[in-house]
Amino acid sequence: MRFGGDGPRAGAGVGLYFAGNGAVFAALLPWYPLLVERLGLASWQFGLVVACYAAGSLLSSALPAVFIARFGAHRVVIVGTVLLGAAAAATAWSVNGVMMAVCLLLLGCCDAIVDVAQNVVGIAVQDNLNRTILSSMHALWSLGGLLSGAAATAAASSGADMRVWLVIIAVIAVILTLSGRRLIGDVAAPRRMTDSDAHGSASEAVRDEAAPAQASRFGRSKRTVLFAALPLAIVAVCGAAVEDIANNWAGLAAVDFANVPAASAGIAFSVVIGSQCLGRFSGDVLVSRFGAGRIARIGGSLIAVGGIGAVFAQEPVVLLIGLGLLGYGSATLVPGALGAAARLPGIGQAGGVTLVNWLMRVGFLGTSPLVGLIAAGAGLRWGMGLLILVGVLTVVFAPRLDVPESGRP
Repeated sequence: MRFGGDGPRAGAGVGLYFAGNGAVFAALLPWYPLLVERLGLASWQFGLVVACYAAGSLLSSALPAVFIARFGAHRVVIVGTVLLGAAAAATAWSVNGVMMAVCLLLLGCCDAIVDVAQNVVGIAVQDNLNRTILSSMHALWSLGGLLSGAAATAAASSGADMRVWLVIIAVIAVILTLSGRRLIGDVAAPRRMTDSDAHGSASEAVRDEAAPAQASRFGRSKRTVLFAALPLAIVAVCGAAVEDIANNWAGLAAVDFANVPAASAGIAFSVVIGSQCLGRFSGDVLVSRFGAGRIARIGGSLIAVGGIGAVFAQEPVVLLIGLGLLGYGSATLVPGALGAAARLPGIGQAGGVTLVNWLMRVGFLGTSPLVGLIAAGAGLRWGMGLLILVGVLTVVFAPRLDVPESGRP
């Protein structure tokens, strides 16, 4: 039976993929302050525990392209979402830091696989529509996270059972994903890669089947592809670092800096992801008009200013304004980097997304442990100061996002 029918409906279906994915992880984040209190974790311990999420995504870096090649991107998204929800729900049952770390490791593995698969589907639909939609797809990820995070904050404040709540969100995410698959149908189904494509995408250059002459012009060596992808990965790392710090530390910063009750600290995360959502919905129009590089440079400046505001905040209003600037400034960085990766010469579309996604996760693996170590030695304000450096790096490398369709500099 064929279902789904046209480009706009397919775009809406991809949006449901992203929204469901964003809802799962965001449902867990507002509970972090309560988990830290319950498990008695110090700042450096919490930093190492939450870094296991990034470690899991890194360890699974070779799997997305292989699974997409064998099973197709849609099946990978659906099965991965089921496992993602199960891992998030299991985290609520943690009795010590080790168990929480294992659950987050599995969560990171599943999320990395789903992330690549849904971006491959999104890029295929974008090509079919012949207009930029990837930033809007990521905006729907942020919207799913915003709604889920806000609901989880309200649930935590009212004394709801964390375990029951996360199971409910996992079920909702799976329903959204299945609905998205129905809307997408057979429109712009992503090409299944050969096994050689899959095994080569994360660790070596693969041939560009659509333009072999062009690929030979720019070189097919590992070094050529890596050097082309590295600046994109740095920008993606900067965007992911803002998300990572907001995910793991914004709630604790609200408690420490502004005396917000732990049960209500999820509002800090909601402000970041809410402003990021607004930035991503406007991002496609802005990028189409001014270019990805220019918008990313402006975003980097906002990140730096927001970091300064967050570091020196003494009251909730100033802190939340700073966090809002961080979210809006980081909005287009990851989708812009992944979109540029799909246009890199000498590597397939899924291979480019997988490679940059992998490099991005290598880069932000140390973000939370670094913030935790700095916080343990000098205080959380100094740890949050890392955001200022993130903003500066974004400004420096943002121009590399302007990769033309032909692959020519």
